[in-house]
Amino acid sequence: MVKKTYTVNDMHCTNCVMRIEGLEDSLPGMVSVSASYRKGQMTVEFDEAQLTEAQIFAAVAKLGYTVGK
Repeated sequence: MVKKTYTVNDMHCTNCVMRIEGLEDSLPGMVSVSASYRKGQMTVEFDEAQLTEAQIFAAVAKLGYTVGK
C-alpha cells in the first residue's frame, strides 16, 4: 500500500470534494481518498499492484480536475 498527497486544481466546494472522494468506490485497488478544496489537495491510499498514479490522474481528469504532484 502507498499513501500519497497530490495537488488538485479547480476544486472550489464540498461537491468537488465529494466527487473526488467518490473515486474510492470506483477504482479497484483504491483504499481511501481524502480531499480538501481549501488546501487544493487530495490524499490517496492505494495498492500499487492494482492501480497506478496514471490511472488515478485519468479518473480525476474525467471528473474535470487537474492533478499535480
